[in-house]
Amino acid sequence: MVIPKSHLAPGSPLVLVPRPRRRNERGVLLTELVIAIALLAMVVLPLAFGFSKEQKLCRAYYFQAIAMEIVDGEMELLKAGAWKKIPEGTGDYAIRAESATNLPPGRFRLTRKDRFVRLEWVPDKLGKGGRVVRELEVP
Repeated sequence: MVIPKSHLAPGSPLVLVPRPRRRNERGVLLTELVIAIALLAMVVLPLAFGFSKEQKLCRAYYFQAIAMEIVDGEMELLKAGAWKKIPEGTGDYAIRAESATNLPPGRFRLTRKDRFVRLEWVPDKLGKGGRVVRELEVP
């Protein structure tokens, strides 16, 4: 009996005889691949959406922290006596903090009514850190 060269393993005395595939074995590998991809998608997609929401939340906290720092610093200046130069009523307030460049579009509003001074930062869009409000009662 002569063994064809296609049945010999290279560099080995082993004989590899190809076995004819049965009809029901043809789609097993493809089915296994489809199931594996579906399982991977069911696990990875929710994680990706979770990371996306967490990133937006962290960014909102970052914006709020910057706004708080600016508002608190400006309130200290107002408390030190700058409130006396502010007229009664509500208006936009020009700040001097360079960190405001890291804030999303919004505005600082100052309100003086009788003995109360109120400074707040209001973002133009929701989900960008929220409002930051500080009030001060002046003598």
